[in-house]
Amino acid sequence: MNKLPLILLCTLLALAVWNDLRTRRIPNALVFGGAVLGVALNCLYAEGAGLFIAPQGGIGFAWSLAGLATGLALLVPMYAMRALGAGDVKLMAMVGAFVGPWGTVVSVLLTLLAGGVLALAVAAWHGRLRAMVRNTYHMGVYALMRRLGGEAIKIEAPAEASGRLPYAVAIAAGTLPYLVWGAWRGEALFS
Repeated sequence: MNKLPLILLCTLLALAVWNDLRTRRIPNALVFGGAVLGVALNCLYAEGAGLFIAPQGGIGFAWSLAGLATGLALLVPMYAMRALGAGDVKLMAMVGAFVGPWGTVVSVLLTLLAGGVLALAVAAWHGRLRAMVRNTYHMGVYALMRRLGGEAIKIEAPAEASGRLPYAVAIAAGTLPYLVWGAWRGEALFS
């Protein structure tokens, strides 16, 4: 397996995490440059199932752009609800340019799981875990009561964000298992 794409993507994710932890921002130059690099690698490598799964090779321009678009499409709703920052959405799109649409779906699902764990850990660290669980419970009960009353289920977005998590950590933590699994397993996910 050619390790160059893996090294490049891991380096980009590490830089994003470092910047997000330090400044709570992910530089546009990092994500746009990384997205261009992901598309270029998928075009330059001989045809294959993906940069990280066997048979290793590029997925081409269209599938790489589809991965980028999938990353955007799956996280834009969370940005619209002010649950994520724009840099987080662009970072997932960059990951999508490397891994394609199916890899992006898997990475997003794992990222959401990692983000939940991160939110619980940060709430516990700051002594707000009990309040967070209580608020989540009340939001769920309120949504259920509205549904039982014949209204559509609707969970209101908070008036303002309750805190800023360094979500690049969750994106890296959600992407790395996909990369490791693909390299270890040695075959396409959806063949």
